[in-house]
Order: sequence, then C-alpha cells, then structure tokens
Amino acid sequence: MGMTSFYTGSLRYDHTGRKRKNHCANRVAKKRPPISTGNIKPSQAELDRLKAAREFKEKYPSMMEQQIKNGTFSKGNSHMGKKEPMQYTGERKLVGIATMHKSNAVPIFEDDKEHAKDIARMRR
Repeated sequence: MGMTSFYTGSLRYDHTGRKRKNHCANRVAKKRPPISTGNIKPSQAELDRLKAAREFKEKYPSMMEQQIKNGTFSKGNSHMGKKEPMQYTGERKLVGIATMHKSNAVPIFEDDKEHAKDIARMRR
C-alpha cells in the first residue's frame, strides 16, 4: 500500500501519497498604493526614501537615459553593419581530405604534402 504517515513520511505528500500544493512558495506580492492617492498622506520615512532616490538619480544619471536624450541610443544590433560575405582568396589550395582514425576527417593542403604521407603510413 502506498500510504505514508505524518511521522515517518514527508510533509510534501498527504496521507494518500499525493503531492501537496505548496501555497507558501507561490505568494503573490501585494502592490502598495501610490503615494498621491486621495487623502492618504505618505509617512515621513516614505518621503525620505523618495528624496534619497531622487538625489541618487541626480548624482548618478543613467547612461541609457542620457543616450536616449542625445539620440545616440540604438536597440539591439542595429548600429552594426552587415557582415562581409566570406570569399576564398586562393592562399591555400585544398588537395583532399584524409581519414586519420575512425571517422576523423583531416584536410590536406598542397603546401603540406608530408602530412598526407604521414597519414597514409599510419597503422589502422
């Protein structure tokens, strides 16, 4: 029978063996009402906190906000140019592809023919 007791079993599962829902972990944060609503006067602590935040913002302005004001801010990669297409320059000429061990493919270039001979002499 798949039953657990309260004393020997886990508190994550109920007496029938089903997993319990964890309501404590899924709390929804309550939103605080804005300060400028009706007759509610903000406390002195809230006023001090707002004043400190305002002074901090004046002392350390946001670089992104400054760029937006100047018109130099750009989203994403829009400021980057288009990537140049890859072109073969002809510096190295590919002769072929050798197999070293199992399915390890190795390119063989014209200027390195000794490498091709070494691969050919390897024991398989």
